[in-house]
Amino acid sequence: MNPDITTAFTTPWGTFDLTRHPQDPRERLRAWDAADEYLLRHLAGESPSAEDVAVELEGRRIAVLGDRWGALTTALAPYGPVQISDSHLGREATRANLARRGAAVEEQRLLTTRDTPPERIDVLLVRVPKSLALLEDQLHRLAPALHPGTVVLGAGMVTEIHTSTLQLFERILGPTRTSLAVRKARLIVCTPDPALAPGPSPWPHRYALPPDIGPASGRTVVNHAGTFCAEKLDIGTRFLLAHLPAPAPGARVVDLGCGNGVVGTAAALAGPGAELVFVDESHQAVASAEETFRTNLGPEAKAEFLAADALDPALFAPASVDLVLNNPPFHSHQATTDATAWRMFTGAKRALRQGGELWVVGNRHLGYHVKLRRLFGNCQLVAGNPKFVVLRAVRR
Repeated sequence: MNPDITTAFTTPWGTFDLTRHPQDPRERLRAWDAADEYLLRHLAGESPSAEDVAVELEGRRIAVLGDRWGALTTALAPYGPVQISDSHLGREATRANLARRGAAVEEQRLLTTRDTPPERIDVLLVRVPKSLALLEDQLHRLAPALHPGTVVLGAGMVTEIHTSTLQLFERILGPTRTSLAVRKARLIVCTPDPALAPGPSPWPHRYALPPDIGPASGRTVVNHAGTFCAEKLDIGTRFLLAHLPAPAPGARVVDLGCGNGVVGTAAALAGPGAELVFVDESHQAVASAEETFRTNLGPEAKAEFLAADALDPALFAPASVDLVLNNPPFHSHQATTDATAWRMFTGAKRALRQGGELWVVGNRHLGYHVKLRRLFGNCQLVAGNPKFVVLRAVRR
């Protein structure tokens, strides 16, 4: 861990050593923020609000939604909270942070957003996600477990909480208000109203692809809430689809950071007989990719769908892949970082067979060609426009 970045998270329940996942000695981002601190102090009755009264936690069924790196779950471990997370990396960080605290890591308490939620929730803590759609979907899923006495508290930085955020809580759960801002963080306080009937979640969404993008033209895409560009095809992916290589029969192809799976699905359509693997750290994305693939290639078509950290060595042996297709993200929550892209590129080099190829689409200004040339010793510009480039690197 960078010596300038403290890992000590001080809470009313003690001080804990927290890290993100995967751990990186060069990491400059902490595993918690002021919103986590504010929420925990409020629960303990120690926040600056004059109306603060400690929330009773002992013996109550607690659910923590969207706990980014396990800070809330780790601090409240003695009360046995259930964590509900879309992030594979966040769940792995939670496991590590709980183990470091000396708390039992109970798999049944680490749920994904695709798992069946708890039947009853007495205290619901929500770290407001970047995706309003994911928040909408999860509030719909959790609403039946709430009762008039349920304490519902949300937390986020002021830049993450908007009028639309509060309207979701109000429309789906009940009357909602916000706290004063403290260190640029804010709380959401919601009182469940059993008389509300918000109906089912409107997710997933489906749309048809445009007609001029190669083998996937006109095909249907399925997007679960929180998946990147859920309403329409993003322009970077569209540019990659227009220049996609056709895999050879029997080739093992990985759609890395698959999102809704449109790239891997297009590759399967372009290269019948190819073996497709879809990988994303988002459980919502993996579910979207599977539905997109099956919608277009049939329920019996063979493919793998994995929630994982890039090309995890535990899942991908060296020299086991022929082609990797990648549109890497350059954000981690609110932070801009190239750490994920670099991890994807290095994992691809290790997993690719000799002669195997990594195809990447990215914003021109990100300079991925420099990283790929340094890593692979080569990088070819396949196509470019004023905004995007499609690059090809070959494992020698």
